[in-house]
Amino acid sequence: MHQRFAQSSVAPVTGPVHSKLKKAILLCLFCFAQFLDTFNVSSVYAGIPSLEAVMGITANEAPWIVAAFQLTFAAFLLVSGKISDVYNPKHAFIVGIAGLGILCLITGFVDDKIAHFVLRALAGVFASLTIPASLTLIVQVFPNPTEQANAISIFGGSAGFGNTLGVIVGAIFVEYTTWRWIYWFCTAVAIPIAILGVFMIPAQPEKHAESNRRKLGRLDIPGVTGITIAVILFIYALTAAPAEGWPTAGVLAPLIISVFLVVGFFFWERTLPVHRASVPTKTWFLPNFSILFGVSLLPTFWWTNMATVLVPYWNLGFGWSIISVAVHMLPNGVAGFLFAFTGGLSRIISPKWIILAAHFPLIAATVLLALADRADEYWRYTFPALCIGSASCMVIYTHANIAIFRGSPPAMAGTVGAIFNFGLQGGSAIGISIVGSIQNGINKGEPLSFRGREAGFWFTLGVVVVELISVAIFMRAHIDPPTDESTFPQEKKEQETQSSDPSTAP
Repeated sequence: MHQRFAQSSVAPVTGPVHSKLKKAILLCLFCFAQFLDTFNVSSVYAGIPSLEAVMGITANEAPWIVAAFQLTFAAFLLVSGKISDVYNPKHAFIVGIAGLGILCLITGFVDDKIAHFVLRALAGVFASLTIPASLTLIVQVFPNPTEQANAISIFGGSAGFGNTLGVIVGAIFVEYTTWRWIYWFCTAVAIPIAILGVFMIPAQPEKHAESNRRKLGRLDIPGVTGITIAVILFIYALTAAPAEGWPTAGVLAPLIISVFLVVGFFFWERTLPVHRASVPTKTWFLPNFSILFGVSLLPTFWWTNMATVLVPYWNLGFGWSIISVAVHMLPNGVAGFLFAFTGGLSRIISPKWIILAAHFPLIAATVLLALADRADEYWRYTFPALCIGSASCMVIYTHANIAIFRGSPPAMAGTVGAIFNFGLQGGSAIGISIVGSIQNGINKGEPLSFRGREAGFWFTLGVVVVELISVAIFMRAHIDPPTDESTFPQEKKEQETQSSDPSTAP
């Protein structure tokens, strides 16, 4: 069985051989980009009270400080994935990280709330370029299946590390300097990464012998536009529901429109040739792809619910300072970071069994959180829950990430990575909206009551159990890695025709 599984790893990607030092430097660049994407969300939590005071942001407007970034980040992931596949992933990475750094620099100087929201939204667009490009480049730089699995594990760990370190660093900046340094810190990290990327990331060969007009056609502008609007409306409805309530026009209208747009998107994609579709229909039928997309919803679902429920409760209910809250959250980040280095297990054990096994301690952690309603129960319930829960989520995230690339052709790395990370962001938005609605419905004007928070954790437990059952039934333990030619033969044939036709040259 071990031999059979060893053959079901990611198909090797041919390319130049890099030294171990250069591989390490490149991986650091990609991990810093992933780190900044999550840091940009978690670090802002500590600065929300200061931003409200300086800019006159109301309680209903406050969620947009974070949501503006998340909305555009999630919506443009699919676009950025296609850009990485069709164009140059090196250029996409550098433009994305440099644009993020410049926009964060400007945001730190802005005192107007509308301008602040717009800049946050634009930062999300540029940040979305870095994830698919990073994953595409990782697949190229680490063609060996074992090295590739380890690299993806470290890459995933940097997201968890950024999520937790963001809370701590943001709290330190707010407490001892100013909220502006939350954004300027991102600039101080992003700009050097962009400069190093220009010189360190290897030059990328032309993927398709096509004219610029044909490449633009491959981006599927109508489909991308439709799904982008749908995602923005859908996530807006979910994030607005806790504040406005579900049976309101401000929630139902964008939700209904987004559903129609999504249905229309899939019908549109079916009419396009495989090589021109933004999300080819065949993608959902790749081995384990659909179930792993569902799995991608869970890690950020759990992390986001945990943070949004406990941070304000500890700060306002227990009276802990924002620094104390950040310190008590530290086990969450440490455990997640340490267990990001478990990628090597996938060489000897099928990711299915690893993902399944990680669900059981996650169930225990969720139950413990539902019981932790007093400050003196931190070490008894909350501390172990943060440790085993975060570790379990990181294992699920890491090995789902590895497994989804094992079942995907190398040429689809950017698009597959974008869809997977889109699922992660969707899980975060869904978690905020659903649990927020549950809390508001049960607490009924008692914002510091734990009853609504407890109900939110029981709901999260149900989600974990449902996913456990789904993985056990639908995920295949062993698959053969698909190739570009076997998955998309028509695309390969058309590319060969275009290569021999001088009229299609750029």
